[in-house]
Amino acid sequence: MIDKQWIGHEFASSQMTIERGRLQFFAKAIGETNPIYFELEAARQAGYADLPVPPTFLFGAELDSGAMFGRLNAMEVPLEKILHGEQKFEYFAPVVAGETVTLTSRISNVYDKKNGALEFIETESTACNERGEAVAQLRSVIVVRH
Repeated sequence: MIDKQWIGHEFASSQMTIERGRLQFFAKAIGETNPIYFELEAARQAGYADLPVPPTFLFGAELDSGAMFGRLNAMEVPLEKILHGEQKFEYFAPVVAGETVTLTSRISNVYDKKNGALEFIETESTACNERGEAVAQLRSVIVVRH
């Protein structure tokens, strides 16, 4: 069982510099066709300073930095037992290519179902821009199968 002491624990921040090529690759991989994700001029005409991030892109910041896996290792959760349960994103301001985003995450809840056969780890992350302004709130749920 995952120790409930982790509830409320905040982990070290992770950073990601948003690169145009990476945004274009990601947009293509998810089947996006809107030109604002591929063409600088289309993005600017839509009111963005550069190519905007697709809604689920910021989840990659923690994956790239290894922060998510570091959290799970610290919590002694075997990676071979995890499933992606849920993701939710709330944006407060656009995030575009060229910006560096810092994500700070904390465990908001740990609970179980089916008499402990499934455990759930809820994580809330805040993404801030270079000026320290919150630009997005992310919520994720990891399911641990026993």
